Amino acid sequence: MSRLLLTILTALSLLYATACGDVFVRASFGTSTFQGTVSLVQLGDMNGNVQVTFVTFLQSGAPFTIGFCGDQTSLFPVNQTVNVNFC
Repeated sequence: MSRLLLTILTALSLLYATACGDVFVRASFGTSTFQGTVSLVQLGDMNGNVQVTFVTFLQSGAPFTIGFCGDQTSLFPVNQTVNVNFC
């Protein structure tokens, strides 16, 4: 199970790194769904020109953070369980 989670987190990190910049990479991995409780939401920026929403989730008591391009703060209410679909 931890190997699958590590693979998913690595893939999400790569997608995040390319999705907010000038590089676009498209791959077909199927749809992945993540469910977790929103712990913290922060709006930041990359290099002063691209907004990024950082969301910290709790899943089985363990926190981890995912970055989403743009201002997505309204989609992640704190202390609510949400589903995130990655295509």
